[in-house]
Amino acid sequence: MFTYSLVSGILFGIFFGFMALGLNLIFGVMQMVNLAHGDFVVLGGYVAISSLTAFHINPLLSLIFALVLFFLVGLGLFFPLIPRLSNSRDPEMLSLILFFGLSQVLEALMVIKFGVNPQSLPLSVFGNSSWHFLGQRYQISWVVSALVSLVMIGLTYLFLNYTRMGLAARAIMGNREEAIASGLPVKRTSAVTFAVGIALAAMSGVLSPLMIGSLDPTSGLGLTTIAFAIVVIGSLGNPLGSVLGGLVYGISLMLMQTYLSSWSVFVPYFLLLVIVLVKPSGLLGKGVRHA
Repeated sequence: MFTYSLVSGILFGIFFGFMALGLNLIFGVMQMVNLAHGDFVVLGGYVAISSLTAFHINPLLSLIFALVLFFLVGLGLFFPLIPRLSNSRDPEMLSLILFFGLSQVLEALMVIKFGVNPQSLPLSVFGNSSWHFLGQRYQISWVVSALVSLVMIGLTYLFLNYTRMGLAARAIMGNREEAIASGLPVKRTSAVTFAVGIALAAMSGVLSPLMIGSLDPTSGLGLTTIAFAIVVIGSLGNPLGSVLGGLVYGISLMLMQTYLSSWSVFVPYFLLLVIVLVKPSGLLGKGVRHA
């Protein structure tokens, strides 16, 4: 049972790290916590469910649609909202209010469009076979979701480290004032980064019904809480620290579900409390952020 919990925890941890990546990316560049993050994850889940139900489109293809659609949604939200927030006296507090309101609007729209009943994807969407490893069997949907998440994390790493826009985003994460003084296109970089963060959230949402089960319009708040706990565990403002935070959370969650299932719901809150008390800067601290 320990081996099963550890391996499944790694699979889930990779997915959860991917799910939190967009939240951390947006915070790193703009110092704003997107409280509607979980709602975009749920919307991505509904894209996958609706595409499969109505058009028999495999979730892997829905990932591409979600990327394009929600990148455009992110750009559409950024330009009328974020520059005004950035120029206000208290952008951090106002951003919390704005994104909380956006979360409520998205939840209401999802109720109108999809109803209140939970919906999910069939676990057999990638076939009925299982993955055998160390004498245990694992859902093939878990393995595929973890592999896709790992690929997207890798592509995000390449974007941040080997593209001009990504390097500009890293410079802004390191010191926004110096980036402005250096003449970097801060507004354009922030817009693209915000759109990428929203798109990543939706893409993780495409996989979420296969990993966390059914979704309903109220699932967003819980997913935002989990994502926020993960980025704090890894390092708030360090996007790839989300991977470490996701692994810590995923393994802890599966061990708790195996040995103390009634307490598993407290895992994100407990880990968040421990990290804040012991190492407030997160497990990776500031070292990687300025690398």
